[in-house]
Amino acid sequence: MKICIVVACFYPNISKDLVKGSVNILKKKKIKNYKIISTPGIFEIPFVISKNIKKYDGFIALGCVIKGQTPHFDFISRSTIDAIMHLSITNKKPIGNGIITCLNQKQASSRSKQKKKNKGAEATIAALSLLNISK
Repeated sequence: MKICIVVACFYPNISKDLVKGSVNILKKKKIKNYKIISTPGIFEIPFVISKNIKKYDGFIALGCVIKGQTPHFDFISRSTIDAIMHLSITNKKPIGNGIITCLNQKQASSRSKQKKKNKGAEATIAALSLLNISK
């Protein structure tokens, strides 16, 4: 099983914690064949997945968007999530969604640091469970 973690590094501390949660699950499940690819932000995640869709059995999309004063947050979040869903359905490949969308840094930090509720870990569990279903 080959897994690709695609992580947006716009908020490096949040991203680091999400990747840590994801990798911990992969190690726990004894999955050693994975690669981490970084992108500048979440908007670039679908492109990277699309470019690598045939090389991996599943993907984990990780990153964070924090709402600002403009509608930019809404456009970026919606288009990224829609593109990821489209890629997953069209290519019949599981893509675990660990992209945090929040109102402030405190919420983002909380959702990435928790050991039991780490969004990177949750996205990885979701993708792996879909891979097991499709066998």
